[in-house]
Amino acid sequence: METCETSLKENKISCLFPEILTMIFKYLDVRDKGCAAQVCVAWREAAYNRSVWRNIEAKLHLRKHNPSLFPSLVQRGIRRVQVLSLRRSLRDVMNGVPNIESLNLSGCYNVTDIGISYMCSKEVSTLTVLNLSLCKQITDRSLDKIAGTLKNLEELELGGCCNITNNGLLLIAWGLKRLRVLNLRSCRHITDIGIGHVSGLSKLAESAEGNLELEHLGLQDCQKLTDQALMNVSLGLNNLRSINLSFCANIRDTGLKCLAKMGSLSHVNLRSCDNISDIGIAYLADGGSRIQTLDVSFCDKIGDQALVHISQGLYNLRSLSLNACHVTDEGLNKVVRTLRDLTALNIGQCSRITDKGLGLIGDFLTNLREIDLYGCTSITTVGLERIMQLPHLSVLNLGLWHKRV
Repeated sequence: METCETSLKENKISCLFPEILTMIFKYLDVRDKGCAAQVCVAWREAAYNRSVWRNIEAKLHLRKHNPSLFPSLVQRGIRRVQVLSLRRSLRDVMNGVPNIESLNLSGCYNVTDIGISYMCSKEVSTLTVLNLSLCKQITDRSLDKIAGTLKNLEELELGGCCNITNNGLLLIAWGLKRLRVLNLRSCRHITDIGIGHVSGLSKLAESAEGNLELEHLGLQDCQKLTDQALMNVSLGLNNLRSINLSFCANIRDTGLKCLAKMGSLSHVNLRSCDNISDIGIAYLADGGSRIQTLDVSFCDKIGDQALVHISQGLYNLRSLSLNACHVTDEGLNKVVRTLRDLTALNIGQCSRITDKGLGLIGDFLTNLREIDLYGCTSITTVGLERIMQLPHLSVLNLGLWHKRV
């Protein structure tokens, strides 16, 4: 008869079926997955199962030739790649991972139009996500190649690509019909005309139908945009759910009338838009919009009257950011009594908020999960104790860090 001691000796992890090892390896982080593959042949076979690497993004330094790199990625079924540093041709990536779905080149400062040209030497139907953020050398020439060969792109990140112009957006409007996410942060040459191209309102080319499937549009720090850009967006981008206009100093109250007409819009970021006032919030609220997230932090012209308008119109609001706005306890009183489903409230640096306001929050916003009180100099421990009693509160910011409670 087999003794208990013998049975215990044979119950080693090396005796587990490969299917069990694969299930275990799924829970390891990327580095540990790689280490497990180096233990022995059996572990390597289990660790290289494609299910272990599903949705994993490979982070690569492409410096010297490594003949085993890309075959290893393909064997594991990896189709998402981030290039951390680049000393080789991007053509090697596209050829080495033929079914690539996502390519992240953010911060690769040496990417040029020539490099993008090599990358787009042939049509790649599988690529749906391309991140070129902070690739500051690329110009409209790159967008010409991208629009011609990467026609199935759904997400395009161009944040910080400061040489992109309206002509580049015309090319995007012509070639990338399936685009859902477009980020143009700090593209300083973009004007209302470029947004018109994206919105399908171009008068320059009849074939440029626009990116009418867009759901998320990032226009942060595009300083040349005016209210006309928002009119273009409202006329053409009927599926838009999220727009980021933070630091767009030339956006004014009138432009928010256009956003209020967009029934699909649920997330609006107006952070540091200096010319937005209580009147603009009134336009936004009167339009019957279904906005769930609104950020008007650091808008100097926002005060208690804006909170009155919010309380009377934006009933679907779940997250409200008012950092450094000139709001008081009286304004909070209006909001908390009508928007009881708020889960996030940011009122950092609102120096006129006192313990009375925190008491109102504690009484009415029982679903609140996150609150920012950094720099609220008029509150004391009395008000904080009331906030700490909120049943669902998980994040409380009192300084330059978040405290989980």
